[in-house]
Amino acid sequence: MVTVAQALAWAMARGLDRLDAQLLVLHALGRGEHDRAWLLAHDTDALADSVHTTLHATAGRRAAGEPLAYITGHKEFYGLDLMVDARVLVPRPDTETLVDWALELLLPAPNGRVIDLGTGSGAISLALKHTRPDLEVSAVDFSTKALTVAQANAQRLQLDVQWAQGSWLSGVTGHFNLIVSNPPYIEEADAHLSALTHEPLQALTSGADGLDDIRTIITQAPAHLLPSGWLLLEHGYDQAAAVRALLTAADLQDVQSRRDLAGIERCSGGCWRPFLAGAKG
Repeated sequence: MVTVAQALAWAMARGLDRLDAQLLVLHALGRGEHDRAWLLAHDTDALADSVHTTLHATAGRRAAGEPLAYITGHKEFYGLDLMVDARVLVPRPDTETLVDWALELLLPAPNGRVIDLGTGSGAISLALKHTRPDLEVSAVDFSTKALTVAQANAQRLQLDVQWAQGSWLSGVTGHFNLIVSNPPYIEEADAHLSALTHEPLQALTSGADGLDDIRTIITQAPAHLLPSGWLLLEHGYDQAAAVRALLTAADLQDVQSRRDLAGIERCSGGCWRPFLAGAKG
């Protein structure tokens, strides 16, 4: 019989770090990811053969580079337990910076209208709706498979978000206090893509410089923003200056960027003030 401690040692010997090994053992046991203290208290417990078999399979998948969230089927984002699989990108902690900024801007706007473009798993839209139930939240994604995941998350979390299939703001009607998006922004020839082969490519890359989709969103956004409404975009670690230039060229005001917890300019945005559009100086 293999003990908990031995199973952890075996998984780490396969190249997994200690946290991944712990989470996979917990997953094989059917326990939650917050039960890591249980592992310490039960390190001499023997594992059933079925648990060890499951661990062998999942550790192999993780060692081959598959995201842990796809293996367990879950990822925590902004305090929400989201279901994820290979139909959607795994929500990143960096994106919580975008949610924080959005909530800050929406603070003085009761019953505000928000749309999340390229929603994927629904992480951003569901985090906003969960934190601010008064908001009218819509979400769009080009992928019907991604929308299926997002809708399932909304139903499980009992959060009312309006879902639609489409390409960015094409076909969207109405005006919003906030347009928010974490669009594809990786260059098509980026060497780092080799480490992301398990995730959907169309949700990652966007042209030669990674900015094609961001350009489209910025071009479309003013026609759908209420006066003093904001457009917020997540982007790559080295794209902030280029995105700010695009926002400024589209006559958005108060253009600025926000840094993530690592100090990287992770998000940029601007405010639509039509009475200043086209003003110089």
